[in-house]
Amino acid sequence: MKFLAILIFSALIFIIFPLFGSFIESDEQDLDARVKKFLDSNRWGWRDMNVPEVDGQTLHDIILKNKYTRALEIGTSTGHSSIWIAWALSKTGGKLITVEIDERRHQQALENFKEAGLSEFIDARLGDAHEIVPALEGPFDFVFSDADKNWYKNYLDAVLPKLLVGGCYTTHNVYMGRGGRRGRGRNSDYLDYLLSLPNLETTVDERGSGLAISYKRSE
Repeated sequence: MKFLAILIFSALIFIIFPLFGSFIESDEQDLDARVKKFLDSNRWGWRDMNVPEVDGQTLHDIILKNKYTRALEIGTSTGHSSIWIAWALSKTGGKLITVEIDERRHQQALENFKEAGLSEFIDARLGDAHEIVPALEGPFDFVFSDADKNWYKNYLDAVLPKLLVGGCYTTHNVYMGRGGRRGRGRNSDYLDYLLSLPNLETTVDERGSGLAISYKRSE
């Protein structure tokens, strides 16, 4: 009798597990299709200081490549970059905390997250990042900074101790400068600071609006 019960249980596992896996795969495919549809239909409509598509795709790819799960975004705007980030996190099992000070942009972002089907992967907070970000407990393995540029260094100083080794800190609207020479690009003082930190390995992707990509190599 016991042998029969074990046999039946084993058979059920053999049948149910593949079905369960198929359901998960189907859900992922449905979400992918929904996100792609949303991004395609809004491709030319992003305003309010949102990132260009190439930068969103880069953020998405960094998260997938490194299997990051604990993400922070400083400056939501209406959510274009958040959607790219959360889309990647939906595949790694992670979640995004994103902070926006402007209520109108915050509310529009919430609507966009819902329409894209990504609300469950995003903790969107309305308020002043100057106060919210330093108070966050962390740890994080991925950060995207795209708020007030004159506060970039302060955000970095507040978050870097909470960034896991191997994690990535990205900053928008940063350029190396003409001919790759430091000190002549946008937010050059901040870039100089990034490059001076011995525990960060920083490169700049200038295909879009300038994206500094810094990997934390040690504490």
